[in-house]
Amino acid sequence: MFNGIHRNFLLLIFLMGMLVTSAYAQVDTNKVYNLGEIVVEAPSIKKDPATSLSASRIKEMNRLTVPDAMNLMPGIAESRAGSRNEQLIFVRGFDLRQVPLFIDGIPVYVPYDGYVDLGRFTTFNISSIQVSKGGSSVLYGANTMGGAINLVTDRPKEKLEIEGSVGWLSGGRKANVKAGSKFGRFYAQLGLSHYKRDHYYLSDDFEPTDTENGGKRENSFNEDNKLHLKLGFVPDERSEYSISYIKQHGAKGNPLYTGDDTLNSQYYRSRYWRWPNWDKESLYFISRTGLGSKSYLKTRLFYDSFYNKLKGYDDETYTTQERRYAFTSIYDDHRIGGLLELGTERFENHFLKLAFRYRKDVHKEYGPNDPKLTMSDYTTSLGLEDAMKVTDKFSVTSGVNWNARGSYKAEKLVEGEIGSFPSNKSQAFNAQVNLSYKLDSIDGKLFGTAARKTRFATLKDRYSYRMGYALPNPELDPENTLNFEIGAEGQLLPDLRFRSALFYSSIDDVIQIVDNVSYNNETNTWLSQSQNAGRAAYYGAEGMLKYRIFNKLKGRLNYTFIQRENLSNPDVKFTDVPEHKLFTSLKYAFNSHTWLMSSFEYNSERYSTTYGTVAPAFSLINLKGHVRIWKYISFEGGINNLLDTNYAFTEGYPEPGRNYYVTLRFSY
Repeated sequence: MFNGIHRNFLLLIFLMGMLVTSAYAQVDTNKVYNLGEIVVEAPSIKKDPATSLSASRIKEMNRLTVPDAMNLMPGIAESRAGSRNEQLIFVRGFDLRQVPLFIDGIPVYVPYDGYVDLGRFTTFNISSIQVSKGGSSVLYGANTMGGAINLVTDRPKEKLEIEGSVGWLSGGRKANVKAGSKFGRFYAQLGLSHYKRDHYYLSDDFEPTDTENGGKRENSFNEDNKLHLKLGFVPDERSEYSISYIKQHGAKGNPLYTGDDTLNSQYYRSRYWRWPNWDKESLYFISRTGLGSKSYLKTRLFYDSFYNKLKGYDDETYTTQERRYAFTSIYDDHRIGGLLELGTERFENHFLKLAFRYRKDVHKEYGPNDPKLTMSDYTTSLGLEDAMKVTDKFSVTSGVNWNARGSYKAEKLVEGEIGSFPSNKSQAFNAQVNLSYKLDSIDGKLFGTAARKTRFATLKDRYSYRMGYALPNPELDPENTLNFEIGAEGQLLPDLRFRSALFYSSIDDVIQIVDNVSYNNETNTWLSQSQNAGRAAYYGAEGMLKYRIFNKLKGRLNYTFIQRENLSNPDVKFTDVPEHKLFTSLKYAFNSHTWLMSSFEYNSERYSTTYGTVAPAFSLINLKGHVRIWKYISFEGGINNLLDTNYAFTEGYPEPGRNYYVTLRFSY
């Protein structure tokens, strides 16, 4: 009986959402740190708010981590790397190696494999999340094959600003405080945040297994602490100089596999893994110097370090490391680099930008009794972009860039001694054009993009032996793609706004594992190798609506359809991205300081393994209430996964069941 009610209730919410909702979000520009933005358009051309998610929307939806927040946007699929307990994001099917993460325009990733655990990045000091899809600006530099993600932090605009919150959530707690001041031509801001979860609770519908008895999910803890300091100087309206320091400490467990896939190695041998350290430290300087009334020079200089310790234990007690598969692995990495960008509007109806980027990546890995191996690369990029106003309604933004990657050092163990791989280098050329035509009748526009983009092979792609079962391939070429998009946005009715887009990507030279390329007579095993052997096509559609039903009730909706075809080997499945995804929300405001909100999310099934294991489709309903109890203080509470759905992004790794939270906020 309950299942029938469940299905009918979900259908009702779905139909309501289809009628009234959207993920179109205006950015609250009041505290946006403009130096951290990478703006494609000229100032005279309106920026596209559909690719941005504001801090107010993130707080409204109670999204504590970056991937949970980005999941509110169309074209985005949230997932999990279950075997490493990492939160992932896919942008129109492209992963984080192909859609890199930036903070205030500074690239952020693990040098070895190009990924980053987005779950370690909380949203407490973010003013907006800006996502470029397909045709991202060439000013981002190399490896933006499918787009780019830029987390823009905030900055104070008043003489004194204090903001903070403290809260409880099922199995954990959260707290953050931020104080800032703008005094004369200077500003300063200090932010601290703490997010800790001892465990999460599984759905009551979860059926116990040999590795998980239900209730509190075993080894599901995480802790993330962050300090963010920012100092700035604004000598005039066209110039600004700022230095930022960010220190993060993270720790997490890795819940055990609980699925029934007998081809999964963890079905027979569990991974008893924990990360006592997931630490990151960043220091960066950003400046903008006005050169007359129509030109500027912008710089970004950064040093970024990453320390990661992974410990594999003997068993579920997580106390001993005596068995053959137990280990301690340490990554001790750093990156250093910078950007010079020159922009000018001296030429009528043109906004030209010339940018040069350089970065050096250094990866060091070792264990307690192992020698330290060092690998390092450099990457450079030279880009030119022009935003041209053809007519009052028609504008064209075009860009080209040349990228190069080369190796400084790549060490390996040869019969117990440290040796080196041969030096290698690669280069790639990118180009794109974006068209925009204003539609005054609906306060909107038509737009289109065509872009050729690339991604260089990572250190892991080129040098990994994959536990003795693969051959390195230092000479890998870049992956490349042709991305196309057409779409429209506008005001259909006085209270109804829309945006829709069709997209297609043709991908070539995909780096993939090719089996049985060589036979090892000593171990009697066939070896695989990473090669440029793949071709693929990603295509689909996304749409958004924003509708004010009446003054007190507002709705939002976004929907994404995506197909990913492996053209070179159809039997090998692409993982982690559902074909259909829908998100809707309804907000009812009793008055200016009291409101209720409900949201509904649907994800169709997705592959969890390349050989076809499936994570089933699921639907989630969340509820939240907000009341301002004093001028500066508000109280919030909510329920996530209201119907206690037993679901998973990755087969064998169940997500939290019904859970609760309360938050007390202060803002002055």
